[in-house]
Amino acid sequence: MFQRFAPARPAYLRVVRANAWYDLIVTAGFTTPWTLALVHDGLSWIGDYLGLGVTPELDPMQTLYANLMGSVVIVWATLRVVRPLAVHGLFDGIARALFATWMAYALAQGVPQWLWLFLVVEAALAVVELGPWLLHRDSRSTDGRSGTVDGRLLGSARH
Repeated sequence: MFQRFAPARPAYLRVVRANAWYDLIVTAGFTTPWTLALVHDGLSWIGDYLGLGVTPELDPMQTLYANLMGSVVIVWATLRVVRPLAVHGLFDGIARALFATWMAYALAQGVPQWLWLFLVVEAALAVVELGPWLLHRDSRSTDGRSGTVDGRLLGSARH
């Protein structure tokens, strides 16, 4: 899809797929109320054992949001496993940066400290997925098609 990105494409697509597998493994437990309860109890136990804090008791609203998030993430991850594209890595990297931002916010609000483990992983994977895009930004913008992907305009205004 992105010709200037082609030299790193096979390796990058392996990264996109590997990150999707990570998401499937880590997030699968959030997709149902029953598996969420198991994950919740496990995280509480680990947090208590390590002295990093326990998770608050689940309520129906927290369960709903966790199940919605888990469901969307596993569908998105499945797409990236089945058909990884470079652009999937770009958007997944953006999502990871957002996740890391909100995890940092939650940590500042006093949530259990074990969340740092997830924040570090999300931030690292965001760097891995977004880094090539940032490094190749200048070469893509100097090819006479700035603001385009395969000749299609990306924004409402061409720069």
